[in-house]
Amino acid sequence: MNEINGLEPLVTFCGECNCGCPQLFVGPSAPAERRVLLTDDFGQRIQMSAEQFSSLVTEAKAGKLDGIVTA
Repeated sequence: MNEINGLEPLVTFCGECNCGCPQLFVGPSAPAERRVLLTDDFGQRIQMSAEQFSSLVTEAKAGKLDGIVTA
C-alpha cells in the first residue's frame, strides 16, 4: 500500500523489509466510527473507532491476546 490519502501514519509493524508490512493510521477527518485504520501486508484494511481501538489495546495490555502468539 503506497499511499493512503488523508491519513496520518502512526506505526509500521516490522518495517525491516519492503514487503508491505502492516501499518496503523489515524484519519482525523474520517467519520468517528472509522477513524483508526489497520492495514495488513496483503492489502486488506480494518477500520474502527478510536474507542474500539482503545478497547483492543486495553485487552492486549491485560494479556488477553498473548495466547495467539507462539514462539
